[in-house]
Amino acid sequence: MKAFILALLVASSAQAAREPLEGIVAVVNNEIILRSDVDKFREKIKNNGMIDELLLVGMKPDQLKTDPKAQLNYLISERILDSEIKRLNLAVTIERVEQEIREIAKRNNMSRAELTQALLGQGVRMSEYQQFMKTRIERQALMEQEITSKVRVSDEDVLAEYLRRFPKSESGAEYTLAHIYFNPRKGGPEAAKQRAEEVAAKIKGGQTFDALAEQHSEDSNFTQGGSLGVFKTGEMSPEFERAVQGLQPGESSGVVPSRTGFHILKVVARKVIPDPRFEQEKERLRAVLSEKSFQQQFQHWIETKRDDAFVRINQG
Repeated sequence: MKAFILALLVASSAQAAREPLEGIVAVVNNEIILRSDVDKFREKIKNNGMIDELLLVGMKPDQLKTDPKAQLNYLISERILDSEIKRLNLAVTIERVEQEIREIAKRNNMSRAELTQALLGQGVRMSEYQQFMKTRIERQALMEQEITSKVRVSDEDVLAEYLRRFPKSESGAEYTLAHIYFNPRKGGPEAAKQRAEEVAAKIKGGQTFDALAEQHSEDSNFTQGGSLGVFKTGEMSPEFERAVQGLQPGESSGVVPSRTGFHILKVVARKVIPDPRFEQEKERLRAVLSEKSFQQQFQHWIETKRDDAFVRINQG
């Protein structure tokens, strides 16, 4: 096949040199793009013909209408997609295409004949629409296999995007807290604070919070592990709020003063509580992030395939 391509490019006869060389705009693997292909494509987009938005990565439809380089890149990407469809044996039959067309007509409460007339009203023949649908179905199957099935958007990604877009949202956190309490009634505030600092130093030195709570907490309602309860953002005192903000589960604070004494706080568990608006927005944001991820992965994929392909563009 390479010999065939070379023969096209270096044909010795005057007729072969004049017509094929002047007519060939690009070679993509074993496919050629002729000047007539480019002219037909330009005429197609000039008349608002059907194009595959998948191949508009990095450009706008208006750019495709006026930029010859964008037009050629579109046609090259088409050839690469089509060669991958052939390689992976993803071609579909006319029966499959007709089934899809019938479904489209049904969804629009039309008969096939009415759909045909509607297409003609837009300057599109049914045979052109069949070819467009065949190509679309095949490319969707290719994208599902190569890209869509690999797109992953986690709940954390969606929440991060929500908080980025709505930084003043009422999202907060729910903390499960434990504490070690030091009572200022035992020896006065300074002595209580000193006891708290000594225990805080032991925690920092590697001793376990739970064991130290059992030994040193002066909470008359002490429960195992120093459990304090579950609190949402806004339900704690400002001192507690500041102390636990930024702590991860398992981490403990320094000495925290309160109106009743001194505490060392431990975050047992922490979870984000989004505001009600997030529940309304999350699936839309997930779709936006999925589409963005798809576009990025497709662009990388098509660039990689293009790098691996034999592509020659004839200048002029």
